[in-house]
Amino acid sequence: MWLFVHFDLPTDTKEDKKAYTKFRKYLLDDGFKMIQYSMYARHCSSRENSDVHKKRVKKRLPALGQVIVFEITDVQFGRIEFFHGQKLKPPSNLPKQLELF
Repeated sequence: MWLFVHFDLPTDTKEDKKAYTKFRKYLLDDGFKMIQYSMYARHCSSRENSDVHKKRVKKRLPALGQVIVFEITDVQFGRIEFFHGQKLKPPSNLPKQLELF
């Protein structure tokens, strides 16, 4: 199961930028990988594990802006197609689909 966090946070003021940076850093520290600038994903081994990470994200929500959290299955994630223009390089830090038990 894959857990995605997509957010649109204001960056108008110094405080807004600080909240944005703090939230983004939290996602990275919790094992999320950047898919696009405002979209992060991480693999979860079970629905229970996904619920734990969703609760953690909810505790760290910034005061302003919008955050969307959603789950997709491994099969659905495998069907995602990434397209890149000639000027953009493919992200080198895409999450690997490897789970050890």
